[in-house]
Amino acid sequence: MSLVTTTDESPRRAELAAFLRSRRERISPEQAGLPPGLRRRTPGLRREEVAQLAGVGVTWYTWLEQGRPINASVQVLSAVAQTLKLDQAEREHLYRLADVPDAAGEAAAPSAMCPPVPEDVQGIMDSLVPLPASVLNERYDLLAWNEAYAAVWPGVVGARPGERNILWQNFTYPECCHPYVSRHEQLGRLVAQFRGNYGRHVGEPAWTGFIQRLQAVSPQFARLWAEHDVASPVTYIKIFRHPAFPRLAMTSTSLGVLSVPGTRLVVYTPADEECRTAIGRLLAGEGRDAEYPCGPEHRRRRAELAATAPTAVPAAAAAS
Repeated sequence: MSLVTTTDESPRRAELAAFLRSRRERISPEQAGLPPGLRRRTPGLRREEVAQLAGVGVTWYTWLEQGRPINASVQVLSAVAQTLKLDQAEREHLYRLADVPDAAGEAAAPSAMCPPVPEDVQGIMDSLVPLPASVLNERYDLLAWNEAYAAVWPGVVGARPGERNILWQNFTYPECCHPYVSRHEQLGRLVAQFRGNYGRHVGEPAWTGFIQRLQAVSPQFARLWAEHDVASPVTYIKIFRHPAFPRLAMTSTSLGVLSVPGTRLVVYTPADEECRTAIGRLLAGEGRDAEYPCGPEHRRRRAELAATAPTAVPAAAAAS
């Protein structure tokens, strides 16, 4: 453990500092095996308690949490992770932020924007119809999709390129006609997964600009982002809706696309016969032009929002 002179990682160090503080503040003395003691002015453990429990120097841990440019061994970071009771996704996030990604069993992901989706990948998606399928990058930009996906989520596919992003859609689409019925159940999980991805792109202008823009237009995203939760992708049933079909229950499965690093193929499988039938009817043309009564007014408001929001996201328009 030593001080280093480089300042290239200042955004990453700031992210590391904020993450450690948020994890420390959520652990009570009782959870850490310590007596409650006197009344505390701040929640969670004190820095010196984390250092003591992890077996590291108080000064060193303080520097780490202050975002100072210090190096740490895998063993020391593991001790800190154990003390803070980090789960696997949070441990990997910690290692990446501390610039030891191999400790999490993975190499750092490429930081460049994704190139266009190859024709063979598009062909695979097309062959999956009637199952909706799409390709996303780590920032949740929608890069490609098949006919079934477009039939179920025409508003997402038809969004402006800079807003053709799953996070943007979840946090800015009007509640009354939002295509994700279960979005409030998954918003925290979605942001936590996004935070894990962000650990590989800290300080990159495309990511920083996107986050700032979304914070500016969505107080809910800003609040969840400030919590610094981290999670890995999981498979679970999501409930969607379409103007012509009020309930579409589907399970999503994510598969890495090795030919396009940093992207994944997401396939949606109907969870019941009602959903399977609805997708078939949409593909046959039934209800494809259906629209909620509030649609025209919301399109006008979204155009105004886009015009007044901070600088547009440098999204994957060229790739989509």
